[in-house]
Amino acid sequence: MRVVVQKFGGTSVASRDSRLAAVRHVERALSEGYRVVVVVSAMGRKGDPYATDTLLSALDDADCVDKRDLDILLSCGETISAVVFAGLLRSRGHAVSVFTGPQAGILTNNQHGDARILEVRPERLFEALRAGHVAVVTGFQGATLDGEITTLGRGGSDTTATALGVALGAEYVDIFTDVDGIMTADPRIVEDARRLHQVTYSEICNLAYQGAKVIHPRAVEIAMQKNIPIRVRSTHSDDEGTLVTSATAVLESSALTDRYVTGITQAAPFAQLTVAGDRLPHSRVFADTAQRGISLDFILVTPTRISYTVHERQLDEAVSVLRDLDLEPYVVPDCARVAVVGAGIAGVPGIMAKVVCALADEGIDILQSADSHTTIWCLVRRTHMEAAVRALHRAFELGR
Repeated sequence: MRVVVQKFGGTSVASRDSRLAAVRHVERALSEGYRVVVVVSAMGRKGDPYATDTLLSALDDADCVDKRDLDILLSCGETISAVVFAGLLRSRGHAVSVFTGPQAGILTNNQHGDARILEVRPERLFEALRAGHVAVVTGFQGATLDGEITTLGRGGSDTTATALGVALGAEYVDIFTDVDGIMTADPRIVEDARRLHQVTYSEICNLAYQGAKVIHPRAVEIAMQKNIPIRVRSTHSDDEGTLVTSATAVLESSALTDRYVTGITQAAPFAQLTVAGDRLPHSRVFADTAQRGISLDFILVTPTRISYTVHERQLDEAVSVLRDLDLEPYVVPDCARVAVVGAGIAGVPGIMAKVVCALADEGIDILQSADSHTTIWCLVRRTHMEAAVRALHRAFELGR
């Protein structure tokens, strides 16, 4: 049995016209001999009646709602979407079975609001597929072993799709959205940003973690475990979009020819904190910060200096931790991370030189930097973020 999983995001199911476009992709896969599992997000975005943010706005005071109760509320959006989508499929003569996340066998831990999938038990889905039904599954949700409803956090429908793809041994997972695929940079910032035909799992994970919002990195990591290909596609196009696959598959396709850098991405706002002195309590700084649930990036540690960045929403809390240790931080607020991502940059001389020169030519100061085998990060002032993205995109000739 050949299986494909198709995930449709909020904009893809927001209106009847967009749902009809989505249904046509289901019908094409059926005509090609596939058994189809459809994963749907809540319909639309904030302001649309059943979108996740709209459901949140119905609360008088979200801070007074228990996280368990909040998951019950937020799971409603996908449930409505699945039933509506299934009705449209049936109106066109298709046999359909609708499943909530728990009914589809998605078991999670008990971290309400950001649950992790522990196991998928897909027996009911296999039964529906063998009967010739299209299986429509609610994204973003699962249940604990004792039956409590959980949600998977932002981007959770992507995670649902790839987890089901792995459990069902799907030939591929299609992530349908309102863009044509994964771009070399944000096209709202870079006019000549172009669509990438293929990227590796590692590259898209880094692009996603550094700010690209086309697919959730957790979803990619799940697909990578079993080497399930992902295609990021537009609902309103028959183009196959961007293929996300292993580095070996990309090389074998000859799509990678002297391409060191894949894309440029950005994220904001962050703040940089620095403390200096001869007797810094290094272990206390990081232990106390972790205990307060503060996430750190761009960490630089020397015997006499500690620097790191935090998201600006956590700035006051981060400063409080340091002051409790009798440390007065130097704070640079309103910063942005700009990242150069590419599977081919490891061990290549001159990549960092090109980054530094490109930014220097635009008068952009690098406040801090870090690197891995696939990514170089630069911290810049937020007012310089877009100019930095354009300069790096130009320097690595990604518009060609």
